[in-house]
Amino acid sequence: MEEFHGCKVALFQDDKILVFLRDDLPEIESPGMWDLPGGGREGLESPEQCVLRELQEEFGLRFGEERLTYKRQYFREYQGRTAYFFAGQISQAEIDAIEFGDEGQYWKLMKIESYLVDPKSVPRHVQRLKHYLEAEADGAG
Repeated sequence: MEEFHGCKVALFQDDKILVFLRDDLPEIESPGMWDLPGGGREGLESPEQCVLRELQEEFGLRFGEERLTYKRQYFREYQGRTAYFFAGQISQAEIDAIEFGDEGQYWKLMKIESYLVDPKSVPRHVQRLKHYLEAEADGAG
């Protein structure tokens, strides 16, 4: 079974991305920063199972694996484990149906360009989002 730490997903509606403001607690990673849906692996979950479970827990959204249109693995040096980054689309009806969970302060749709330059965006997710956008522009996404 593959070892990995966790997963994140960038969900897009037109020129916006679904983000949430992390809790501002010193004991968590990246406190008070703009984050993407996702989180840590539980048990023997696959990367897809992990990110879809987290999406349901954090936003009340149920997606099938076919909704994940991009997948890339990353190595996290300080943890010595890999993580996955996914991307997909989200509809207005799904946005309207969001039931925000108990992790984070609030969610919003943020312009992609704003997320890329906001100093409160989690830096590694900004880099991974740039990789995705480059792959899309090259037709490799």
